[in-house]
Amino acid sequence: MDILGDRKYVELPGETVHELPPLLVHEQPPVRRLDKVVDMATNLIEKEDLVPSYALDAVVGEAESGRRKMDMALNLVDRYLRIAHHWQWGDDVLEWIRQCEITFESKPNLRALLRPDVWPHAGRASFVTLLEDKAVPAREGVDLEKAVGLRLTFRRRPQLDVFSDQFLFYLDATVANSAYHTWASMSHAPAGDLPPERFQVNVLKM
Repeated sequence: MDILGDRKYVELPGETVHELPPLLVHEQPPVRRLDKVVDMATNLIEKEDLVPSYALDAVVGEAESGRRKMDMALNLVDRYLRIAHHWQWGDDVLEWIRQCEITFESKPNLRALLRPDVWPHAGRASFVTLLEDKAVPAREGVDLEKAVGLRLTFRRRPQLDVFSDQFLFYLDATVANSAYHTWASMSHAPAGDLPPERFQVNVLKM
């Protein structure tokens, strides 16, 4: 185990640079019908009474009240799309980790680094750290740990109408980050990061 500062790296024999499977990322929009998402956001506002029309109508008028509701709906849609983009990246990263496991199993000098734990293996957080160490270019505004945390939380990408307004406005980052760090902290000791100079990772956009 090599220790540099507060980082521990696993020791790999030889000097071979191992090529890992490409990280296949989906670049298409996370939703096909944006109008349906806007309708969901509008219904959420009405259902949760986020913009109380009975008070606004008396103060600013019905037209202004409707405009404010639409602004709120578009705000919710924007927040949801960011969550959807993060979830898709997390799903792509977990699938990439599965492919990396196959590669490691096929190479005797890498096979010993894997533990046969139940999927998704907490020890596989080292692959996420490897992507961060190699500065793999994620979609603009996407945080890898949050992305993986959302994927760990939701097996399938949820629709907007299953979220509470509190989740969309306040909780999505804290829930996702907590899920990731809890998962990562369950690695069995001794565990170490993968030395980035010994692995090659390519990103292919689909």
